[in-house]
Order: sequence, then structure tokens, then C-alpha cells
Amino acid sequence: MTKTILPGGTLGVLGSGQLGRMFAIAARRMGYRVHVLSPETDTPTGQVADVEITASYDDLDAVARFAEQVDVVTFEFENVPLATVDVVNQKVPVRPAGRVLHTTQHRLREKTFLRDHGFPVANFHAIGEAADLDAVPDQLLPGVLKTAAWGYDGKGQVKVANRDELNTAWKDELKQEAILEQLVPFEKEFSVVAARGMDGYVECFTPIENIHVNHILDVSVSPGRLSEKATAEAMEIAKAVLTELDVVGVLCVEFFLAPGDTLLINELAPRPHNSGHLTIDAHVTCQFEQQIRTICGLPLGSTRQLRPAAMINLLGNVWEPGPPDWAAACSNPDVKLHLYGKHEPRIGRKMGHMTVTAESVDAAIESAYAAKSRLIGK
Repeated sequence: MTKTILPGGTLGVLGSGQLGRMFAIAARRMGYRVHVLSPETDTPTGQVADVEITASYDDLDAVARFAEQVDVVTFEFENVPLATVDVVNQKVPVRPAGRVLHTTQHRLREKTFLRDHGFPVANFHAIGEAADLDAVPDQLLPGVLKTAAWGYDGKGQVKVANRDELNTAWKDELKQEAILEQLVPFEKEFSVVAARGMDGYVECFTPIENIHVNHILDVSVSPGRLSEKATAEAMEIAKAVLTELDVVGVLCVEFFLAPGDTLLINELAPRPHNSGHLTIDAHVTCQFEQQIRTICGLPLGSTRQLRPAAMINLLGNVWEPGPPDWAAACSNPDVKLHLYGKHEPRIGRKMGHMTVTAESVDAAIESAYAAKSRLIGK
């Protein structure tokens, strides 16, 4: 029988960004201790954890020592080497398991898994060497060429209209294992954040609508403005994905909504997700508490939404040309400010977010944009 890790136990996190920070805050609120390991120091997670260990993920001796001091380990981003996870797993459980990470940290493995298990995805073609370019089916163009690994926020991908652009993009830019996906004419993007416990029970948050600017999430809205049919179908698909992957933890399923209420899975994230940050202020149980409950073997919390909400990301751009006006942004008492403790604002870097709850989704969106405008003095 799997041991339940009760409050007072110690939770380990691989990775030290803002997702780990919010996980650590939720864990400490519930009475757990938190240890974090990453190559950096004074990190967003380390600032609120009990112990911050600075070591390379490839320093397997340091990783083993880290694992010996905790009861369970989770991760806050996908790009953790599998060798690191394997060393940890020799000491304590890793949740979600390494095989989930193995599948979801590589676009080709992920898309192949989804297709082979009957989940809806756009047509795709694997490209490992120049010869594979000639075998691309005509129907995949125009398409989106993506690196198979290490991509995020639109990095490592480019739209290609024809074979000439495809050949140039791969030979001159990517030059590595890639995947070509058929370009999908979608109406909107949305995500379903879900949690699955050790007993196999799955709880989903209602679909969250996502609005991107320059491939980076700008605003998330909950509940998403979808039909009842699309909402129900998306949640059923998400439950099936977590079950098929045998996830213990939180996983986000990112979707495209195509014409005719057609759903296509874009990507999986085996962890809490940027779009789910609004659950901290708008739901009975947030995505980070669900992460803690799942990896510790506790019953899942309620995903009931308290009020409609909109979350707006704060990138380093907000600090240009001068410091943000925090007081002006918070003049709306329904604005909740979350900053991540990053020392250096850079263009495109996620520095924090604001969440606004309101009587309606449209009112929440309007208030979120207004708060950001006040923040930057516009």
C-alpha cells in the first residue's frame, strides 16, 4: 500500500521558477516543508522554500543527497533530464513518474502517444534528417515546424507555407530533430488543468480560455467562453489523457478549438500551468494545492469556481521605461497581485501576474486590462 505523506513531511521540487514558488507557498500553508534543487541560487522557489540546493541536474551525487532528505519529489518544468529523475526515483517516489516526463518533454513522442491512443491531434510528420523533408505529405503544408524538444512560449518553431520554406527553415534554422504539424485554422485556444490521485480519481478545472500575444500567454479567462458541448468533451478528453498516461499529479491539456466545435490537442504540460494561476484566487482549491494533494496521497480538493476571473501576465516589458505603478494597479480592490521574486526584468520574461474576479467573464477581462494600463501609466 502506498504511504500517504501527511503535513509535516518534506516535499522536493526539481526546478526553481515561479511554478515551484507557488507550489512551495501552498505546501507551507498546508504544513509541509519544501526542498528545491536547481542550478541557480536565490530563486523564485528558493526564496520561499525551507532549503534551497544549488546544483546541476547532471550532478547526480548532489541529486541523490537531495532525494535522501525528502519524502516525495515533483517537478515544476519538463526539461529535467531523465537520468536525474531516475536517480531520485531510487530513493523516493517521483510524481508524475519519469515515464510521463519522458513522453511529454518531447513533442514527437507526445504527439505519437496521443495519436496512437485515439486522441484528437493535427496531422504531423517526423523530421530527423534532411531526407525526411522529401517525404512530407502535401496536405501538411502550410504547417508549423517545431523542434522535438526544449521548446516553450513559441520558441523553436516557425510557420512554413511551402516546401521551399520548409527546407530553408529546417536546414538553416532548426538543424535538429523536429516535427511538422499541419496548420490548424482554430477559433481560440484553451486549456484544461486536471489532477489525478493515486486512486485514479481525476478532477478537472473548467476549461480556461487563453489569449496569446507573440506566442506568450497574455490573458487567461475562466470559465472559458465555450459551448457546453465543447466544455464537456474537453474535460472528458483531459480525464482520459491523465488516465492513459497513469499520471499521479497535475497535468494541463492545451487545446485548439477549430470550427464546428472540433477539439484538437496542441500540447501537454505535466505540471501546473500558467493558465491555471487564476485558480489561486478564483477557485475553492488551486492547481498547486491539487499538486500537493496528489503527490502526497491526500483526497483531491474541490475545483468549484467562486467567481468569474481573468489573469493577465506581467512580463519584463512592464518595467520599461520605468518602474510599474503598483498602487495604481491595486486601486481596484478585486485585483490580486502575484510577483515571482525575479531580480532582473527582461523583455518577454514572466515576472508576475494579476488576477481579477468579477460578476462576469467580460467584466473580469475589462478590469484586468484596466489594471495593467494603470500599472504602466496609460
